[in-house]
Amino acid sequence: MNRWSLFGLVGFRFFFVYFILYSLLTQIVNSILFAQWNNAPDYATLWPIRLGVIWVAKDILQIKTEIVYADTGSGDKIFDWALAFGVLVVSGLACAVWSLADRRSAGYPRLSNWFRLFMRVALASQMFVYGFAKAVPLQMYYPFPFKFLEPLRNFSPMGVLWTSIGISPGYEIFLGCAELLGGFLLIFPRTVTLGALICLADVIQVFALNLTYDVCVKLFAFQLIVMSLLLLAPNLGRLWRFFFQGSQVSLDQARPLFSSARANRLATTALAVLWCWMIAANLLDLWKGWHEVGGARPESALAGIWNVEQLAINGQPEALTATNGGLWRRMTFDYPNWVHVQTMDDSIVAYSASLDMQKGSLTLTTSSNRNWRANFLFNRPARDRLTLDGTVDGHNEHIQLMLMDAAQFPVTSRGFHWVQDHPFNH
Repeated sequence: MNRWSLFGLVGFRFFFVYFILYSLLTQIVNSILFAQWNNAPDYATLWPIRLGVIWVAKDILQIKTEIVYADTGSGDKIFDWALAFGVLVVSGLACAVWSLADRRSAGYPRLSNWFRLFMRVALASQMFVYGFAKAVPLQMYYPFPFKFLEPLRNFSPMGVLWTSIGISPGYEIFLGCAELLGGFLLIFPRTVTLGALICLADVIQVFALNLTYDVCVKLFAFQLIVMSLLLLAPNLGRLWRFFFQGSQVSLDQARPLFSSARANRLATTALAVLWCWMIAANLLDLWKGWHEVGGARPESALAGIWNVEQLAINGQPEALTATNGGLWRRMTFDYPNWVHVQTMDDSIVAYSASLDMQKGSLTLTTSSNRNWRANFLFNRPARDRLTLDGTVDGHNEHIQLMLMDAAQFPVTSRGFHWVQDHPFNH
């Protein structure tokens, strides 16, 4: 066995501890086992790890605000940064102890082989989760109707990114396929280096988007970059000579996990089962997502964007002008239990809806004010006409609406053109 350099020994010890801990305490292990089916939380949020992370945040990092550890959809919570800092410190201490206790070791070829396999599975699990969600596409799903009404000034940078990619399913599918390609290539030992290169390109782009659009997964995306680099580490010198010096090189290949051929066959079978499980579980999750937020999601019988043409409150016609900012300007229907209202000042208000087509009734409520309620009887004399009569927060209202032809929006109707004499950049 060739003796490893001091840098290689120390680096391996540190990253071995760091990524084993980080993977076990974050979404990575749940993605491998697909425990999110049972809404399993990240193990760092469970006792006693949670108490340790909160202690790091409050006593070491001197954070004075509330430490949120519940799943909010953000990977950049104070809790997440404190966890990463804690794992970093523990890994550094463990590396120091390991280095002092094992000063005579020449290297860890067998252990590094197992660690490399673990990193392949861990990184591929994230490529599958995010790649499948884009390839369908579901991560940035097609915008709900009310999104077409919001002025650009009301969008956050992340909202701009999500909506612009959601409006272009083809681009999102391309991104997802690129991530899946990297993940699938990690399955086979001979294509790990190519897979890691593609994963590195994928996650660098994701990290750049997270930074420039303030997407709250910056910390986690950076971890995936490091994981990709670690998989490339054994061949970085060879890749440099190949790309920049034009040299012919042969890549370092993974060695058998065991000395016994029978044990290696059993390991290969177990790995094949794990890979198939991860892929199948993601596909089943996609089927669920497709029926919840994708193309097969349930749709309201009044689906679409409706312009308020006439409005009367307590028998008095109201002028629909910008000076009457609180009056309803448009209503959008998408899910059967959702209604969004755009007021004259361009604000968007979400309501819970109960729609009964047989009785011709519509009831709206809001969680922000339990005393607020709207009860309507509706009539739809034509496909593009709707009349609502009822009470809104105790006031009698008569509303006449016309269905907008959303297919005429340039953002949805423009399509693709090979030939353009002039830019169509509105």
